[in-house]
Amino acid sequence: MNIVKKFLGPVDMTEGTPWKKIATFAVPMLLGNIAQQLYNTVDSIIVGKYMGDNALAAVGSAGPIVNLLIVLYVGISMGAGIMASQYFGAKNREELSKTIGNCVVLTAIAVLFIMIVASLVTRPLLELLNTPEAIIDGCHSYLMILFLGSAGLAYYNILSGLLRGLGDSISALLYLLVSTIINIALDIYFVAILNMGIEGVAYATVIAQTVSALLCLRKLIRMKNYFDIKLSYLRLSKQHSFDIIRLGLPSGVTQAILSTAMIIVQSLTNSYGEMFIAANVIVMRVDGFAMLPNFSFGTALTTYTGQNVGAKLYDRVEKGSKQGTIMAVSTSAVITSIILLFGRYLMGIFTDTPELVDLSIRMMSILAIGYLAMAVTQSLSGAMRGAGDTMTPMWISILTTVVIRVPLAYGLAYFTRTSELPNGRQESVFISLLCSWLIGAIVTFLVYRKGKWKEKGIKDERESTLRAKFER
Repeated sequence: MNIVKKFLGPVDMTEGTPWKKIATFAVPMLLGNIAQQLYNTVDSIIVGKYMGDNALAAVGSAGPIVNLLIVLYVGISMGAGIMASQYFGAKNREELSKTIGNCVVLTAIAVLFIMIVASLVTRPLLELLNTPEAIIDGCHSYLMILFLGSAGLAYYNILSGLLRGLGDSISALLYLLVSTIINIALDIYFVAILNMGIEGVAYATVIAQTVSALLCLRKLIRMKNYFDIKLSYLRLSKQHSFDIIRLGLPSGVTQAILSTAMIIVQSLTNSYGEMFIAANVIVMRVDGFAMLPNFSFGTALTTYTGQNVGAKLYDRVEKGSKQGTIMAVSTSAVITSIILLFGRYLMGIFTDTPELVDLSIRMMSILAIGYLAMAVTQSLSGAMRGAGDTMTPMWISILTTVVIRVPLAYGLAYFTRTSELPNGRQESVFISLLCSWLIGAIVTFLVYRKGKWKEKGIKDERESTLRAKFER
């Protein structure tokens, strides 16, 4: 029983061998991300097999809009995780308790806001993107169900972010596995048996996410040895809310920028027709798995760095960042190789159309080398965020996405136009993405080496503020 509690509780990453601590945290994160990716993947497989390629395109076209409208959840989750890791590393029970209470209240406000905004802008956004008439109604229905039921998504992201900030990545993994099984079972039941169509897929996702959120909440309530959950903490504190938003906002803005860029490029994607839209969906589903080690090690390094900065063990930060990045690149190389070797089989899971499989494989091969670059970007960005520097990764994302990716995509499409290809070559969409990844890795590495991120740290800022007040 003690062994189980050890694995299902917070992990102190301020002592022990850095790479072992990072790996112990990252592996459950990797498995959890695989489970989370199964949400969208199973949805796509079931929709593609039972409802056809147009329905698959409808679900896929919803992705960029979902990502755009949940930026508040992303921001709160990132800010919560950074603050939790730093206060846990500093062994500051009071501040950790206040942080968690503020996160719960901020999330409720964010959910209400998203419900209202989504109901007003979803249809106009789909029309603005020139979404084909054949898929726009299904796409709209799918999105509205997801947004109106987004409380589960919001609280799972924020509460699991808190758990990971405390070093507990295994509990979040177990709860996600449970909800994934529920999601798969409900997908099959709603779509294959009840014939509920795209709406059934959305309902299955909402129910599964709500279950995972409730399980995370139950776990946090039981962690009384590390913080307190009282009604007095469940109210907004100006300082804590500001810190959460200050640290999380750049990540939210980054998500918004990436999503906006995806929406702009989605308009180009839509111009190539339903077949290319469906191929893009398939590539992005497989891409999700290729990205898993990058996001997993990036999150692990955020927690690792946050705890060690909180404990003022700065020498461990650089050592851990180097080791974590090497592990991320190595893992990404293995997963990408597997995807390329078994690409035809993987693409064939989503559709029975040979032309669609061929098109998807061709586009996926363009991105392959970029996943190694993203391993570097995500790992070093994670370390900078954990130290409290969330602005630098945001500016790098703006550079690579807005300044490079979007103009390059449309530029390549424009200059490759022919009488047979009036909208240009389809490869433009993916070549531009690859270029942005490669440049992003180079810029992130150079900025990390410069070391400005070492000057950050919420704990140091709070101590300086208190000291200044005392001196006055």
